[in-house]
Amino acid sequence: MLLMLAEPGLPLERATHFRRSVAGAESNVAAGLARLGHWARWIGRVGDDPAGEAVLRELRADGVDVSCAEMDPESPTGLLLRDSHPQRAIDVQYYRTGSAASLLSPAQITPEALAGVRLVHVTGITPMLSEDAERATHALIEGARQAGATVSFDPNVRRKLGTEHEWIRRVGPLLREADLVLAGEDELELLLGAGPEEGAKALLTLGRAGTVVVKHSDHSAVAHTVEGRWRQEPFDVPVTDPVGAGDAFAAGWLSARLRGLDQQRALAEAACVAALVVQAPGDTDGLPTAAGRDRALEAFTRGTDPVHR
Repeated sequence: MLLMLAEPGLPLERATHFRRSVAGAESNVAAGLARLGHWARWIGRVGDDPAGEAVLRELRADGVDVSCAEMDPESPTGLLLRDSHPQRAIDVQYYRTGSAASLLSPAQITPEALAGVRLVHVTGITPMLSEDAERATHALIEGARQAGATVSFDPNVRRKLGTEHEWIRRVGPLLREADLVLAGEDELELLLGAGPEEGAKALLTLGRAGTVVVKHSDHSAVAHTVEGRWRQEPFDVPVTDPVGAGDAFAAGWLSARLRGLDQQRALAEAACVAALVVQAPGDTDGLPTAAGRDRALEAFTRGTDPVHR
């Protein structure tokens, strides 16, 4: 979607100046992985309009492959308006109904789009957009299986998209289809009716998951596998804009796992990337390069000089 971010500190209804950016859970993760040095492809739809051109241009600038993205000549690009307050609730307004993204269909999920892919990441937002988008999500997961790719899933519950029952019915089953799960403790409670420990254990024993990362309300994170559990506390940083932290965490964690790093290091890198993102406005402005991540993590963990001289 095109993101219009209100000037910092003002409530949305009072804002007169907006900064244009790009938002979207899966595209945020793709941009994060690309900046960290991975090849990443985004499969999605935008309108054949100035907003759609801006979205694709921004993704290309981050190094994301958009060769499988479609531009719809009849439906508009989705729009998101929001304000930004580090210490109070943020007002987010979605304009998705009838958007190009909501018309994503299984026909767009081709074997060519998944050729050579090691990891497929999807969130619960996409299947909640429409019935066609839900079918496309299932087609994507099936295509990933056929391509031999690992499936990563983040519920990313957005309650404005549907009722609790709809989230449970449409998104809950996807938790059991993923090889890697990143979920908030409140999301596991909603979708599984279980606490973080019980929910993680259920997915490890009854689903396909090999790793379940639970993000807690105190911003700590715990990785669960059948071999054990690892915990990571958040890094203490000043928060400018908390939106986008979850996608940044996912990008940091997936990058580490793709590079074969252990669970504790993966959690530390994920927390580091999230800590950098919340210090900048917008969903993606603070996403670091690999070198930037490593410098920041060194400063966070060892107290080295944070100034890169």
